[in-house]
Order: sequence, then C-alpha cells, then structure tokens
Amino acid sequence: MAVVLDAGALIAIDRADARVLRYLDRVERGGMAVRTSSVVVAQVWRDGARRARLTLALRGVREVPVDCARSRSIGELLASHGWRDVVDGAVVQLSDDGDDVLTSDAADIASLAAAAGKRIRVVPL
Repeated sequence: MAVVLDAGALIAIDRADARVLRYLDRVERGGMAVRTSSVVVAQVWRDGARRARLTLALRGVREVPVDCARSRSIGELLASHGWRDVVDGAVVQLSDDGDDVLTSDAADIASLAAAAGKRIRVVPL
C-alpha cells in the first residue's frame, strides 16, 4: 500500500497546509511509500527557486516518469472512459489496489478509478 499525490496535494504541501502535512507525517511514521507522476509535478512546477518547500518534500516522494508505455496506458485509460484530463489519468494509472490517493479532485479521481476497476481509497483535501 502506498499514497499517491495529485497536483492539489503538491500545491497543498507547497502552501504548508497543516492538514496535509499532518496526514503525510502519519504516512511517513507508518512507513508507507509516497509516489506521484512526473506529469503531476509538471502540472504544478513553476519557478523552482520559489518552491523550496515543495522541492524538499519531493525528495521523499518517488516521482514516476511517464515513458512511452505509461503514456499510452494513460491515453487508453482516458479514451476507454471518455475522460480528457491527463493528470487525473496519470494519477489513476499510477495507483494500485489498496493505495490512498490524496487529491483535490476526489469525485473525478474516484469516478475514473472505479471505471478502471481500481480499488483505491480517495482521500479528499
């Protein structure tokens, strides 16, 4: 089991959202892996010199690159369910059954995960 972070979660970390930081502290103490997609990072990354908090947080997060096979898998997932948001697709594609997905887009992530047959726990921000 792991925690997958979406763009809203990374923004919340960057803004020092106390609720999100407490959640991630519990995750860290529990020894759970934390990961995100490089597509998610691209969605939020602006002016790295001003993102010290996010830069530090990402050191403890496995950032999974989107290679050719993964990008095609995301595209197939989106096409098969009539979805358009590549970032949501990347988050769902990256998640495994039993994972928590920390998201600001809970309804969309839950809907896409259900359509993909993934049994994840959506943790809304």
